[in-house]
Amino acid sequence: MSDSDVLFDVKGHLGLITLNRPKALNSLTADMCAAISERLGLWASDPAVRVVAIVGSGEKAFCAGGDVVRVTRSWTEGSAEWRDFFFNEYRMNIAIAEFPKPYVSFVDGITMGGGVGVSMPGDFWVATEKTLFAMPETGLGLFPDVGGGWFLPRMPGETGTYVALTGARLKAPDLYALGLASHVIASTQVAAALDGLADLRTSDHQGVKAVLDGLHADPEPAPIARDMDQIDAHFAEDSVTAILDNLQRDPDDWAQKQYGLLTGKSPTSMKLTLEQLRRGAACDCFRDVMAMEFRMVSRVIAGHDFHEGVRAILIDKDQSPTWEPASLDRVEPAAIDAHFAPLPAEEELLAGLEDR
Repeated sequence: MSDSDVLFDVKGHLGLITLNRPKALNSLTADMCAAISERLGLWASDPAVRVVAIVGSGEKAFCAGGDVVRVTRSWTEGSAEWRDFFFNEYRMNIAIAEFPKPYVSFVDGITMGGGVGVSMPGDFWVATEKTLFAMPETGLGLFPDVGGGWFLPRMPGETGTYVALTGARLKAPDLYALGLASHVIASTQVAAALDGLADLRTSDHQGVKAVLDGLHADPEPAPIARDMDQIDAHFAEDSVTAILDNLQRDPDDWAQKQYGLLTGKSPTSMKLTLEQLRRGAACDCFRDVMAMEFRMVSRVIAGHDFHEGVRAILIDKDQSPTWEPASLDRVEPAAIDAHFAPLPAEEELLAGLEDR
């Protein structure tokens, strides 16, 4: 890791994390994730740091995800870097979720995949007019990881299922209406918000809220509001096959658009994602979801679709992945269940992790 890939600074009483790979849209690496976890451990016991905030450098992105091209190349070359990446990233997600002081994410720009994971587990999630959110993993042969199994099934109605399966892109009005964004402020006001947090003298969530409330402006009506009935009607089905059948039978333009989107996704990823969300909804704590997702990703990386999706979307960019199996009816239930089986004890994500 370059020393500048992620920056740490203390301004007043604020511990500031800056993701600093703007040319790579601030995509995460294993070393960046490990460094963030380590710094959070230090700041947790540092009385001078009362609140932590994270921002992204550059004008385009907060964080466009993990460096999955690097991950798939690691697998192909036979190195262990892929495992280090997911292990460090998921441990970081847990560190954020369990950080004892307020953690504030200023999500000013493109935010996908790992960018969601480095922000959503915190206490305050601040969107701006530049925020563009998505969990596009089913189109990459993956699943919405980094805690998607926790927050997606807890979204209103079936919106989490819809977002997870389709990779729908959301902006500030939708994010605020769905409860993902706690606040919406102007991009030009992020610096003022950081200054306000730096002046806080206690680790009081109400103090953080007061700073953000002072800069918040309710966004325009959420476009997703007009589709909520459709989303709940179509995405509450018990299987991906039933969801697609339901959409296909509906002549409405919205339903046909969603059907077209889903037919291009990885059949295995869609089935795996729906099962992930159903199991995640029953989990009692965030770290249990992360342990489940680490089991899942350890099996996904050994399969075909993730590497094919990365090739087609991010490397060759032909946008024409060849999924195996190619259809939902050929994805066996046993193959999906196998993703959730325990790993050898020493390989589990939570192995050696101290209790909360």
